[in-house]
Amino acid sequence: MGPISELDMEYSMDCYFRQYWRDQRLSFRGPIKSLSLSIKMLERIWRPDTFFYNGKNSYVHTITVPNKLLRISQDGDILYSMRLTIKAKCPMKLQTFPMDRQSCPLIMGSYAYSSRDILYQWSDEGSVTFVPGMTLSQFDLIAFPYRNLTVKRREGDFSVLQVSFNLQRHTGYFLIQVYVPCILIVVLSWVSFWIHREATSDRVGLGITTVLTLSTISLDSRTDLPKVKYATALDWFLLMNFFYCIATLLEFAAVHYFTKVGSGEIPVDEEDWEDYECEEIIGGDTAEDLERIVLTHASSTRRRSSLICPILNDPTSPYTSRRPSLGFSVSYFMGSTMEKTTQTEFKIPRWKQFLYCLKGDENFRKQRQKQAAYCGSESSSNGMQHVNSVSLIDRTARILFPVSFAVLNFCYWLIYFMYHDDFEWENAPLNTLN
Repeated sequence: MGPISELDMEYSMDCYFRQYWRDQRLSFRGPIKSLSLSIKMLERIWRPDTFFYNGKNSYVHTITVPNKLLRISQDGDILYSMRLTIKAKCPMKLQTFPMDRQSCPLIMGSYAYSSRDILYQWSDEGSVTFVPGMTLSQFDLIAFPYRNLTVKRREGDFSVLQVSFNLQRHTGYFLIQVYVPCILIVVLSWVSFWIHREATSDRVGLGITTVLTLSTISLDSRTDLPKVKYATALDWFLLMNFFYCIATLLEFAAVHYFTKVGSGEIPVDEEDWEDYECEEIIGGDTAEDLERIVLTHASSTRRRSSLICPILNDPTSPYTSRRPSLGFSVSYFMGSTMEKTTQTEFKIPRWKQFLYCLKGDENFRKQRQKQAAYCGSESSSNGMQHVNSVSLIDRTARILFPVSFAVLNFCYWLIYFMYHDDFEWENAPLNTLN
């Protein structure tokens, strides 16, 4: 038996199809109890016109000769056997795919003779048997119940036989190829919570990579499935993983918008800037005055900073001999300001800060930029770590994302492994005959 195709919703099987009936006109007497006749005799005797109601493409094996057998006993009992490959329709319900169970029917009966002429019955309890050790690649054969029934057609009532092959799918392939890689990709996306908020390209690149990888796995897993109108269990799992990867990107957007302020340099408004000429700076009394002026304007634009830096690096300047360590201390300060980042803490309530951020209040943002830039020296003296601190949103996401993902996975597997519909006789294929 096999293969079983979900894409075309069909299955195929090789079988020995045996039919028994009695025709007293063919009874005889003699020393021989049964006669094995040539298949050419089939053209000269009556035989049932059996066909498969849900068959699609069935054929008789003809190598090396037509695989048929005809045997007649003394009482007129006839055995007609043939080897067939049957391809039949199998309506599938894929809501729980790949933890699903399917029931593939095979329905047979007479094409032209109604129940007044022919009655089909299974011969005994062993009418349907399988070769010992038969296995399927993706399914386990649970049971194969069969029954006799009568269906109504336009021409009247017809006697038919039905056997259902109840199958349960193996989930090992999908666990290895889809579920475990998707879980690992989602866990990999959480690494961005431990990456510093200033590494914008690193965190965004990691998030985009995980989303694209999930897209590739999702498209590959759908190649062998039909385009059904409902979502399968695998679709829900992939959607859940997509949600977490996209939520990781949105979380960084929230961190970047609500907690990152400026670049860490000292902000100076244009209206607050006073143009200092180089002569005024050189005319300072002491090296301490020069250092104070440089520290006050260290975060200015590159054009304006260039008015100060050449003087500090000029070996002919009188201030270099007066204080040799001044150039090093100022350079170190200016280098450190480039690395300052931005989570700050205020006495303003957090809900007000949130509203200011949503509103886009410029005054509030300028205030945060100034405090983020100036808090370096103050926080070091007070023991408070404002600059280069970890965002509260990141700290919350480190706990919230893994815990919620584990809870959803537990519910997912509990629902789809514990809940299974019982196999019932399906009459849908019979209704297509009307």
